[in-house]
Order: sequence, then C-alpha cells, then structure tokens
Amino acid sequence: MKINYCDALVIGGGLAGLRAAVAAQKKDLNTIVLSLVPVKRSHSAAAQGGMQASLGNSKMSDGDNEDLHFADTVKGSDWGCDQVVARMFVHTAPKAIRELASWGVPWSRVKEGSREAVINAKKTTITEDADRHGLITSRDFGGTKKWRTCYTADATGHTMLFGVANEALRHNVDIRDRKEALSLIHENGRCYGAIVRDLITGELEAYVAKGTCIATGGYGRVFKQTTNAVICEGIGAAIALETGVATLGNMEAVQFHPTPIVPSGILLTEGCRGDGGILRDVDGHRFMPDYEPEKKELASRDVVSRRMIEHIRNGKGVPSPYGYHVWLDISILGREHIEKNLRDVQEICQIFNGIDPADEGKKGWAPVLPMQHYSMGGIRTKPTGESQNLNGLFVCGEASCWDMHGFNRLGGNSVSETVVAGMIVGNYFADYCLSNDVTIPTRTVQNFLDKQDTYLNDILAYEGSEDIFKIKNRMQLLMDEKVGIFRDGIRLQEAVTELEDLLKKTKHINVKSKERAGNPELEEAYRVPRMLKIALCVARGALQRTESRGAHYREDFLKRDDANWLNRTLTSWPNESDTLPTIHYEPLDIMTMEMPPAFRGYGAKGMIIENELSETRQAQVDEITEKMQAEGKDRHQIQDALMPFDLPMNYREKNERAGDL
Repeated sequence: MKINYCDALVIGGGLAGLRAAVAAQKKDLNTIVLSLVPVKRSHSAAAQGGMQASLGNSKMSDGDNEDLHFADTVKGSDWGCDQVVARMFVHTAPKAIRELASWGVPWSRVKEGSREAVINAKKTTITEDADRHGLITSRDFGGTKKWRTCYTADATGHTMLFGVANEALRHNVDIRDRKEALSLIHENGRCYGAIVRDLITGELEAYVAKGTCIATGGYGRVFKQTTNAVICEGIGAAIALETGVATLGNMEAVQFHPTPIVPSGILLTEGCRGDGGILRDVDGHRFMPDYEPEKKELASRDVVSRRMIEHIRNGKGVPSPYGYHVWLDISILGREHIEKNLRDVQEICQIFNGIDPADEGKKGWAPVLPMQHYSMGGIRTKPTGESQNLNGLFVCGEASCWDMHGFNRLGGNSVSETVVAGMIVGNYFADYCLSNDVTIPTRTVQNFLDKQDTYLNDILAYEGSEDIFKIKNRMQLLMDEKVGIFRDGIRLQEAVTELEDLLKKTKHINVKSKERAGNPELEEAYRVPRMLKIALCVARGALQRTESRGAHYREDFLKRDDANWLNRTLTSWPNESDTLPTIHYEPLDIMTMEMPPAFRGYGAKGMIIENELSETRQAQVDEITEKMQAEGKDRHQIQDALMPFDLPMNYREKNERAGDL
C-alpha cells in the first residue's frame, strides 16, 4: 500500500482549491493539491463575465458598499441563503479582488473622461472622474443595484486562475494532476484524507492528512445540456455522500443560464447583457421588457431563463434543426466594444456558429437557449466551511452548500465565491490542520484502499447486458426533460423512479476491456453510479419541495411558501445498499436574519405564502435601526447589532473605498 502523508489535502485544482491551498501553505503546512486535470485547465478558466465586489470605483458603481451587495445576494437567493455567510462573503470580496490584483490579475480599469455605453438598448454617455482613473472598474450584471462586476474583458476566470495558480506555485504548493479521489478515509466522525486513483497508471494510493478540503466544482454533467466542462460530474459531493456521515444541502437548487449558444451549449457571458445586449424573438422583438419592465434582460438568471422558455412556449421561438431558441443581439454595442470587452464571445460565435456578433442587423444575432449552468447545492457546511457532520472535512467553491447562494445565485457571485471562500474557509481549514494530528491506524487506511480495489475488480467481473454509456445518456436526458427549468410532481416522480432503476442497472453492466489502466469504460462504470446518486438527490429533493423558490420552479406549486418551506434540504445516503437518498430539513431562523423574507422584486406580487415571523422580525430590525441611527451610530455598528458575524485573520477590518466608507 502506498500512503502519502501531508498536513493539508485539497481535492480539486480550480480557483477555490488553489486559494485554500495557498492559505494552508502560508501557515507552513505541507499542502498537497490533487486535480483531475492540469490545474490551469480547470473549469474555473471558463468563467467569462466577472467577479462581484463592492468597490464603488466607477461612475455607475458610485455609492456601492457591502450593504447593497448583501441585499442583492439575499434577494437573489430568494431568501434561501445563510445570511451570516452572505455577510462574510460581501465583506471579504473587496479584499479578495485587490489581493488578486497584487498577484498579477490584470483587472480592467477606470479611464477618466467620457465614453459611450449602451443602457436599456440606448446609447448613453458616461463620464468618469479624474480621481478614479486607474482604479478597478466594473460592469452591470443581473440582479444588482450597482455596476459591481469587476472583469478582465471576458476572460476573467482565465486570468484569475493563472494568477492564483502562479501564487500557489510561488509558495511551493505540491500540485499533483491526473489524480481522482474515489472515497474519503474516515473514522469516528472524522475525515483523514482520501483513496485516490492515478488516472495514468490506474494505481490506487492513500492520501492521509490532518484535514481534507474538497473543491471539485459542481454537478452539471448529470444534465445533458449544460455549460459545464466534462469533469464537472459531482464526484466530490458523491464521495462525501457515500461516507454515510456527511450531508448534502439544497441539491434541487440548480441554475440554468439564459445564454448558452445553440447547439454547442458554450456559454455567452452575462457580460453580453450587462454591457447592454438584448434578447429578441422570432420577430426580432425585444421581449424581456414585456415580462420584467424594470430589470428587463438584467433580472436574475432564474427569472430570465424562465421568461425565455415561456416566450418560446407562447409561439415566439425561432425554429432550428436543434429545436426552438431566441436571439442574443450584442451588435448594438458596436464592433469596437465587442472586440475589446467581448472578444471571447466573438470568437465562440465565429468558430462554432460561423457568425460575427459585431455585424449589424440579424446576421450578427446569436442563437441562445437556457441550459444547466451552476449548482447551488453541494456538501453542507458550517460558516467555517467544515462539514456539519464529518469533522476535518472542509469544502469550498461550487462543491459546497456554504450557503451563500440559497436557491439562486447572482452572476459574478460564484467566481467571487471561489477566491473569497478560498480565503475564508482556507484559513479555518489551515487552523484545523494546525491544531489536530493524524490519529487513524494504518490498518483502517488499508481497509479503505482494499474496499476500492475490490470494487474496481467487481466492476471488471460484471457479466450483465447493460451498457454504462447508455445508462449515463438516459440519466442526462431524464434530468433535462423532467428535472429542468419547469418542474411538476408527475414528471419529478417519473424521474425519481427511473433514476432509481438506472442505479440498480449499473450492477448489471459488462465492461469490455478488463484493464485497470487506460480504460475509459471502467472510469464511467465507477463514476456513473455516483452521478446517479447525485441526480437522485436533485430529483427527489425537487419532488418533495412543494413550492417555487429561486431556480426551483414548480408549475403545480407556483408560490414561494415561507410558512412551510423556509428551510434547507439536507440529503444523506446512510447505507450502501440504499437506492434512494434520505431527506430531512434544516429550518432557517427568521428571528436571527438581518433581512427577513419579503417581496423579491421580480414578477407579480402576491406570489408568496407569508411566514408570520417575517413581519415580527422586520419590526425588530426597524426599531433597532431607528434607535441606533438616532444615537449617531454608523452602518457598520447597526449591522453588527442586527446580525454579528466572524471572519478569520484581519478580514473583518473595514473596506476602503474612494468614496464614503
């Protein structure tokens, strides 16, 4: 048995994992990062539009602060988020973006003087003050009061990933790619590392650590139409689920992005609409103002996605060989703007669809359709990022249900969360590793390795008639058709029933090649059952949640039900023999919220079943606020009185801004 010992083990080499590794390594911990792919090829590189942080530098973001960012995040979540975590996040984000600048991320900057911008489909002149020249600038994104999304053209994830990866290398973080975690090593409610497969040799080895951090991204590939990379299969969440100890949170909360291009599904960033692009139907009509007259194309993502599908259902979709779609028109922004700030979008359109989106008129319009994009659900953690049930297991980024997104995330908040959670959770993770030792017997580690070794041999010995690739394809199609943007009880029950049957079929497959190394069919054979477990968590959670909240939209239960459903879904898989997840719920405490539930600001009013405590708590908030304002207290003191929160290191210090603090 090969055992690799380290102080801190990070599974996942994207932005969140690398930033957490930097935090651990800076505290003199021997840190190893395991990644499926070379870390600079991680899915984080695909993020285009930007990272949210309330800097308040540019004219259109003047006056922005943590309070506004917090309010937008809570409303965006449809009151499903953990408000303490949301406060931790918005307070740290400005520090994170400035840290990234010091690491070489070339943020786009404010330029003094006048410039043209497109706002609400009209050309507008914006004049930037001379004293803001050279500061980090920002663009508009859906669901925000201010222009808050900082960017590097439309390659933000790429530049951020290279900056953080280079910093990790500078601190001598031990990065090992082509490694896949198959199971977590745990004993007596504590995690001690993972059993890992080398994807080149097929060899199994154990990584034993004082603390383990999972940062493996989302589970988009359980759907057929998704913007996610092929490695985003939810395996990190699945191996935590399979411990029978750790729980997953809000797995039914799945976001669909409005503007992936048809048919490839490659994302055209929200920056297209943030910069002034508009959506058009088969007649060339701009339809979003008809549904959302205030926010239009910049309503939150769940709302825009639903409105697009609704408009197609109303007969206004554009027919194509791949089904109906609508058009995204950014030609109104002008060629100069597109070739400077949306150049990746232009190349995607040219390469995959043979169109130039800078061409004026219909010939430059890009065909778009909502597809799965982001997973709000993940491994449930405390505000420190540690699992609620499995000590020593930390999670950050999209793999976690930390839970700052609730039932819908705002664009730019996830890219921001990767590095912010990497900073916050990374420091809590490092402190845990500093104060705990490895106490697990070698025999126990051997047992975990033997179990995975036996499992792989069992798979190779299967002599059934099922095809693992067909099972996977059927799962993805089921998720698209029955667990998608619009949901109802009948289709969800059908999905759960068939997904359970597919899980059972995975034990009746036949892997043609019996080789342990270089065998893609073997890899699918051990990954797909885990993907099916994740899919069942999503589908069953959606079936049992009889309300509509954020991206979870039930056509048979149209109202958000705060009286009965203001809670977080917790999913577990207690026994290996189970074929369905176990679900229970964690209530959200209105009486500790800084922002009690209210109207979100989208769609028709009256679509909420109110919780009587919301009014009670709001009265308390108003009373405390008015009293402290009369006493001359500032907004920071008032916020602390309403809902205190902690942060590690010096992250709790006030943020500096060019304008008012």
